[in-house]
Amino acid sequence: MYYYSFQIVFQEVPGEISLCFSISGCTIRCKGCHSPYLWKKNSGSLLTVSLFETLLKQYANLATCVLFMGGEWHNEELIVFLKLSKKRNYKTCLYTGEDQVSIELLAELTWIKTGKWNPSLGGLENKKTNQKFIEVKTNKILNYLFIKN
Repeated sequence: MYYYSFQIVFQEVPGEISLCFSISGCTIRCKGCHSPYLWKKNSGSLLTVSLFETLLKQYANLATCVLFMGGEWHNEELIVFLKLSKKRNYKTCLYTGEDQVSIELLAELTWIKTGKWNPSLGGLENKKTNQKFIEVKTNKILNYLFIKN
């Protein structure tokens, strides 16, 4: 599994400081995608278990969540990284353009953002969006956390 970028992000998972990996090879290719460079397979660097564990250790007690922007097309590999995250007491999140992911993958997530990008409906900050930010354990839709008063 290849990642195009690694960042520390603050807005994608409300209330969390997240280690964010943007995974390359997206097959969804939403019209109006803000990251079409992620469509190219094997773009970026190989995400190894060794590198991943090093980053988890480096940010322990600083970050609280591991976020994958895509990667569900690498189901088994992604599950390995999510399990490692949970083992180190990180919460986990996946942003996907799909409406559903495998039950095995879902079992390793704290939150999931689902739904293709649709420019006419906007993102999570828009009340009419088709996207959903879901707390997996309760199946609660938490989009309201992104909407400004």
